[in-house]
Amino acid sequence: MKLYNSIGPNPRVVKMFMSEKGIELPFVEIDIMQAENRKEPYLAKNPAGQSPALELDDGSYLSEITAICEYLDEKFPGGSLIGTTPEERAETRMWTRRVDLNVCEPLANGFRFSEGLPMFKDRMRCLPEAADGLKAIAQDKLAWFDKLMAGKDYLAGKRMTLADILLFGFLDFGAAVGQPLNPELKNIGAWFERMKSRPSAAASA
Repeated sequence: MKLYNSIGPNPRVVKMFMSEKGIELPFVEIDIMQAENRKEPYLAKNPAGQSPALELDDGSYLSEITAICEYLDEKFPGGSLIGTTPEERAETRMWTRRVDLNVCEPLANGFRFSEGLPMFKDRMRCLPEAADGLKAIAQDKLAWFDKLMAGKDYLAGKRMTLADILLFGFLDFGAAVGQPLNPELKNIGAWFERMKSRPSAAASA
């Protein structure tokens, strides 16, 4: 197997997940600044033109970070970051879905349509007029998460899961592109520091 890697929060989520699991794979670097991911031969591997992509041993490819992480979780031994029971797996997937739809998507598109517009304007449909609203949506949902995090170490309680890695990767990215975490969100702020202190956070940066 090999991972097609680049800068950005999506590859970082996979790399942090791999670090937590103790998985080491060779990387193939893709230059997204030069739009290498939007050209052949990369598009033959991932028609969506996104990074990362995972090349499997049989020569097939997986994209979408949650699918990649779930595959790696099942493929490699060691503690699961998804869950060991149907209940745990369902809880992780619930939180992963909440994080993805409510924070990652509006935060990322808020960036693409504003600070990232010079890079993305010729690669996808961009709506600059929507940027401020999308950023506000992400902040509103983080305030909701902050309430749900009261008394918990991680999104799923005592378990650190894929959902935490996903949220951390995008919040750390957001802080670097003009969408810092609101300091009034004390529960999320404390959680963020717990995640930032994990060796996998530095290893995947």
